[in-house]
Amino acid sequence: MATNIGMMDGAYFVGRSEILAWINSTLQLSLSKVEEACSGAVHCQLMDAAHPGMVPMHKVNFDAKTEYDMIQNYKVLQDVFNKLKITKHIEVSKLVKGRPLDNLEFMQWMKRYCDSVSGGGSHNYNPMERREACKGGKDVSKKSAPTQSSRGNTTAPKAHPSRRGDAPSAQPTGPPVKTAKPSSATNVSAYDQQITELKLTMDSLEKERDFYFAKLRDIEILCQSPIISNLPIIDAIKRILYAAEEDATIVEEAQAMLLNQEKQGVSLNPVSEDVEENKAKLETQKRKSIVNLEVDVAANTTLSPRQRISDASDVHCSGSPLMTY
Repeated sequence: MATNIGMMDGAYFVGRSEILAWINSTLQLSLSKVEEACSGAVHCQLMDAAHPGMVPMHKVNFDAKTEYDMIQNYKVLQDVFNKLKITKHIEVSKLVKGRPLDNLEFMQWMKRYCDSVSGGGSHNYNPMERREACKGGKDVSKKSAPTQSSRGNTTAPKAHPSRRGDAPSAQPTGPPVKTAKPSSATNVSAYDQQITELKLTMDSLEKERDFYFAKLRDIEILCQSPIISNLPIIDAIKRILYAAEEDATIVEEAQAMLLNQEKQGVSLNPVSEDVEENKAKLETQKRKSIVNLEVDVAANTTLSPRQRISDASDVHCSGSPLMTY
C-alpha cells in the first residue's frame, strides 16, 4: 500500500488526460480539468470508493464554492487518513487555490493509492447512489448524466440519414460531416492541453521568481545593517542591486570602485583600521615612557654630590612629606 511516494516515483509522471479519465470513469463525473476537484469532495468520494463505508458522505459538500466549505471537505478527508493511518500531508492552503500543478500532484498520489488498494477494480461501487447523501451531490449527478447520455446516443442520430436515404444509396454527404466533428474536438482538446501546460509553466516560473526575490531581499537587509553599511564593498553590492536597467558594465563599474579605493589606500574593513590605530598609540606610549626613563637615569648620573645634597635639603626645607628624617 503506497502512503508515502517519492517525487521521482512513476505515479507523478501520469498525464492529466489519464487522471481525468480515471476520475470520470470511477465516479461517473464529467470533469474537464483536474483543478475542478479542488473542493476536496472528489477526493473524499475516491477514498469512499477505495474503502467503502469509511467516509461519512453526509458530511461531504459537492457544492462547496468558498474556501471555508472546501476546508470542511478536507477535514473529512484528513479524518479518514487518520483512521487509516495514512501519513500523507494534505496541503490544503495550496489545493483550495485551484492551481493546476498542486491539484495534479495530489490527484496523482490519490490514483496511485487507490490503485494499490483496489488493484484497479471498482468493487461494484455505485458513485451516484453514494453521492445522493452529500450536499449538492444530486445536482452533480444530474449535470454529469446528460453528458454521458449524449455520448451514448451519438450513434442514434447517425442512423437517420440512412433511413431517409433509402432511394439514393450513394450520398457522400454523411462521412465528411462525421470526420469534421472529431477534428474540431481534437483541436479543442489540443488547445486545452497547451493552455494547461502554459499555466503549469507560469506557476513554476512564479515560484522560482519568488524564491530568488526573497534571496535578494535578505541580501538587501544585510547590507543595511549599521556595522557594514559604510564598507566600500557594500556600496558596490548596492550599485548592482539597485541598477535600473540590464547593463553588463555594472559589475565592471563596481569592481572599478573597489580598485580605486584600494589604490587610494582606503581599507575595506574599519575594524582593522581601529586595531592599527590602537597599536600605533601603544607603541608611541611605550617609546615616551622609555625616553623618560632614560632621561631620568642620565640626569641622576650627571649630577654632582653637592647638587644632590642641595636638592635633598631643598626638599627637606620645603616640608615635603616624602622626607621622613
